[in-house]
Amino acid sequence: MSTEAATEAALAKPVPLPDADSAPFWHGCRQDKLMIQRCRSCRSFQFPPSSVCAQCGSDQIEWVQASGKGKVFSWIVVVHPVPKPVYAADVPYVVALVELDEGVRMPTNIVGCDSSAIVADMPVEVVFKRVSEELVLPLFQPAGA
Repeated sequence: MSTEAATEAALAKPVPLPDADSAPFWHGCRQDKLMIQRCRSCRSFQFPPSSVCAQCGSDQIEWVQASGKGKVFSWIVVVHPVPKPVYAADVPYVVALVELDEGVRMPTNIVGCDSSAIVADMPVEVVFKRVSEELVLPLFQPAGA
């Protein structure tokens, strides 16, 4: 498949639509930086983004670069694509919840290994997939891969 055809196919899939809360996250991804929020009041990290702290309710939220390291919290292996025409070329693929070293959990895909190699608490690190000029997705691969 040509690069152009691959991009067109990727964009046929649902894509995230940044809003006021998530725009800094997606901007960071375009710069190969994994950004999460931290509360200036209680110092807790949070994801997904919000205009207020989920722990203390403060509106004193800042964006910080995460380490990009974490561990697999949970995962599933998708083998039946729905809708089939859009995802058929991707199966099997892994949808996971990764717990970052900062303590927040992030939904993502695990790439760079066979799905049978994934285990709970497996160390992973972020890798960025450029889908288009505007869309860069944070995925995770086994640490040190």
